[in-house]
Amino acid sequence: MSATPMVEVREVHKSYGGTEVLRGIDLTVAPGEVMSVLGPSGSGKSTLLRCLNHLERVDSGIVRVDGELLGYREHGGKLYELKEDEIAVQRRGIGMVFQRFNLFPHLSALENVMEAPVRVLRRKPAQARERAEELLERVGLADRADYYPSQLSGGQQQRVAIARALAMDPKLMLFDEPTSALDPELVGDVLDVMRGLAADGMTMVVVTHEIGFAREVCDTVVFMDGGSVIETGTPADVIRNPQQPRTRSFLSKVL
Repeated sequence: MSATPMVEVREVHKSYGGTEVLRGIDLTVAPGEVMSVLGPSGSGKSTLLRCLNHLERVDSGIVRVDGELLGYREHGGKLYELKEDEIAVQRRGIGMVFQRFNLFPHLSALENVMEAPVRVLRRKPAQARERAEELLERVGLADRADYYPSQLSGGQQQRVAIARALAMDPKLMLFDEPTSALDPELVGDVLDVMRGLAADGMTMVVVTHEIGFAREVCDTVVFMDGGSVIETGTPADVIRNPQQPRTRSFLSKVL
């Protein structure tokens, strides 16, 4: 196990207008670790996740990914924001899967997965196609390669979105409630893909309401409320034996 954390968050604050959404967040994710972030709506979970790839700029504090300061460079004890193209380079190593699938509607499943490697990584189309076919097979959609998003179910579209993120060969995967927009019968296929990624050693931070997934798959569970981390520990600690009253109250309503 590397001594360098894959994700390091220190004293991160974020406000919108006069509302403080993140209040001094501290987190560490080791390489190969799977962390789930639980909490009620409005607790800051999605904002935190978006700060992990600089889709949201923090007001104070720092985020490091694989030892590299995210979104900024440090000089003379001060932080200076990177240019957008420099930030884009950092984001290449961070895959993100959203609640909504955001697939290109005019491209087939295969073309959606090929797009970024060809345009961003400048891979040859034949190479990108071969990799895309492998990834679609991995997520159980080899027979849907030529289908367009409108021809796919929500669960299938989400699995294409996961394959698309994996096509960039990320070192970190972020999932923002990836099953919340799906019909219940479609959730299992997406979670199975995520279980496979976890088994393969992918570092993952997953904002989710799927308590079963957090309990069975994750190494660490974080419970957030009101923009703060209330409790952190193993699934056994946080889900089965929570110490904080707010955590116990939340879990009593969702379990």
